[in-house]
Amino acid sequence: MDKIIEKKRFNKKTILTIVGVVVLVGLVAYGYSLSLNKVYKADAEKLTINQVTFGDFEDVVLLNASVVPLTSVIVSSPEGGTVAEIFTENGASVVKGTPLLRIANPNALSNYTSSETSITEQINQLRKLRLDLEQNQRIMGQDMMDIEDKLRTATRKYKIDSALFKKSVITREEFNTSSQDYEYYQGRRGILRKAIRQENEGRVMQLKQIDVSIGRMNESLETIRQNIENMTIKAPVAGRLSSYDPVIGKSYSPNEMLGKIDVLQGYKLQASVDEYYVNRVKEGQTASVEFNGNTYKLVVRKVIPEVTAGQFQVEMVFEGKSPEDLRRGLSMQVKLTLSDNSKSLLIAQGQFFQSTGGTWVFVLKDGKATKRNVKIGRKNHKYYEVLEGLQKGEEVITSSYDQFNQYDIVEVSK
Repeated sequence: MDKIIEKKRFNKKTILTIVGVVVLVGLVAYGYSLSLNKVYKADAEKLTINQVTFGDFEDVVLLNASVVPLTSVIVSSPEGGTVAEIFTENGASVVKGTPLLRIANPNALSNYTSSETSITEQINQLRKLRLDLEQNQRIMGQDMMDIEDKLRTATRKYKIDSALFKKSVITREEFNTSSQDYEYYQGRRGILRKAIRQENEGRVMQLKQIDVSIGRMNESLETIRQNIENMTIKAPVAGRLSSYDPVIGKSYSPNEMLGKIDVLQGYKLQASVDEYYVNRVKEGQTASVEFNGNTYKLVVRKVIPEVTAGQFQVEMVFEGKSPEDLRRGLSMQVKLTLSDNSKSLLIAQGQFFQSTGGTWVFVLKDGKATKRNVKIGRKNHKYYEVLEGLQKGEEVITSSYDQFNQYDIVEVSK
């Protein structure tokens, strides 16, 4: 017997549930579709719109530079201490050797005085030893003269007694006495000559050592006296005193800077550069600056690549004639050339870069601006170099995107 299969029927509640789910899914899909095409309405007067152009890209960067002396010499105290007297004020013109201030350091001064006394005593002892050696040489010389005199006398008597003894005028005992005296003084002279020779050899070596020691000690004394004198700080070179603000009683550590002396032999420019350019700025690059209606050429002489607070330092010197009215601290705008000009697509600089990092822009056409991915290359004080994503003549919103960067379309009304 065949089984009868009964079709399953949905009740009213199930049907309503299915319909609700379908509607909900449709609404979600519609909302998602709307979110993908969000539109922001903007007033054209509140936007900055620029056209993509093609032309020479001037690979330069503008720098705010300060005028500083070409050469500055740091003034410091070797020992350190407290300021006891001030002789010169900041900004004064000084010549080499001009007293600037006096540092008081009782401990150092006491040590110097004790060392000076000790060294002086040692020098006196060495000088006394030299005198003793010279005195001993004189005594031995006198002894040699006495022996030589006695030997001459003994020699004459020996020769006379030899002749008399042969003629049997004197006895053998008398002759033996003369002979013994002669041999004795001959032996004494030989021994003394050897002693004098050895003494001279040792004395010469000792005198050399004494002279070397005294010389070194005198150098040490001179250093000590110079250190004491250095407690009065003097100008090491001629120039103008700057960064100099001592106060009576103020303490300075050894070799701490007390001030600077700007050598008045010309000026250079010092500028801070954004770390973005740290791998592009190099010694030998050229720059230019306008001053009093004239343009002057500069050359990068020194790059200090250490980045502090997002910037590094460069020093530039004038190539050829420099302005006559320069003074320390004057601020000047410098145009630093990084490379030769090249033909490129260009877009004006704007705050859009801060919003997108230069990875995309809003391109305007027929009143609507849409997002487009781009690739930005170099930048200068006016333009960004466009590498990909844009064409000549297209219009781009270059003002800030902060209010609408989450939107896909910007409708621009005039």
